Amino acid sequence: MDKSEKQDKRERAKERREKRRQEISLIRSIPYSDHQRWWSADTIAVVTGANRGIGFEIAHQLGLHGLTVVLTSRETAVGEEAAKVLQEGGLKVVFHQLDVIDHESINTFCKWIKDNYGGIDILINNAGFNHNVGSENSVELAEKVIATNYFGTKNMIKAAIPLMRPNNAGTRIVSVSSRLGRLNGRKNRISNDELRQQLEDVDSLSEEKIDAMVNKFLEQVKDGSWSSGGWPQNNTDYALSKLAVNAYTRVVARELSGRPEGEKIYINCYCPGWVKTAMTGWAGQVTTEEGADTALWLSLLPDMRISGKFFAERREIHF
Repeated sequence: MDKSEKQDKRERAKERREKRRQEISLIRSIPYSDHQRWWSADTIAVVTGANRGIGFEIAHQLGLHGLTVVLTSRETAVGEEAAKVLQEGGLKVVFHQLDVIDHESINTFCKWIKDNYGGIDILINNAGFNHNVGSENSVELAEKVIATNYFGTKNMIKAAIPLMRPNNAGTRIVSVSSRLGRLNGRKNRISNDELRQQLEDVDSLSEEKIDAMVNKFLEQVKDGSWSSGGWPQNNTDYALSKLAVNAYTRVVARELSGRPEGEKIYINCYCPGWVKTAMTGWAGQVTTEEGADTALWLSLLPDMRISGKFFAERREIHF
């Protein structure tokens, strides 16, 4: 393919993305009808890492839809300020401190939720960390990236499942992920065929295998051999953390699939796109409202029967 053909291909892809953005913007402007609204002001939605960026916008939009939102943040002062902004807008939003990598913080939070609300209906795993911007690819903080994005998300999923309140519409868990963590993307894929095959085999995929993958990467970071380990080449630590989230989503969906009607828990993950936030150095191409949209859609979908899938722009995409 010559240079002009590549340019044409990029232009066509850009046009398709823009068309899809316009379609979703139109869909988003159509309010849910009364018979579609399975939720109420008593529905409890927890959003982690919601003091700014995508998390804040998800909390904002859930509040606008009339739910009770528990906005959480690792730092108390900024979390309280974020909740106050939404409360002043008339939204039913409360704050509680939560650090997803601190088990004591999680236990305190879960006890507070149970004592005050009896449980939750929606969990949005948004808390995340990435220290690279643009084409940078340092793994200096890989341990923190993996701990927050993968182990932190896993901690919250495990803590939330016993708190999920039974309802006929099914409770929802949505994790913010990234296309950078796609197993079968044309770019940035894991080049180790044996590992890829293990991760592709959903029936035998397990938490232990995913943990072993990320721990092997962290060991190679420590001994300096990671660059030849066959890992993703772009934003390596962040991409791997999100690959782990995507894989773990499939494992949990399989484990939850046998729950009876009225006690269903649906778990999915999604890519918000390259959003204009502090994490991207404000260099993104997508607004926070657009980045939050698929999380809202998966959380509020009236006839939810989807679980263990990966989405972007309200469409399922391949892992």
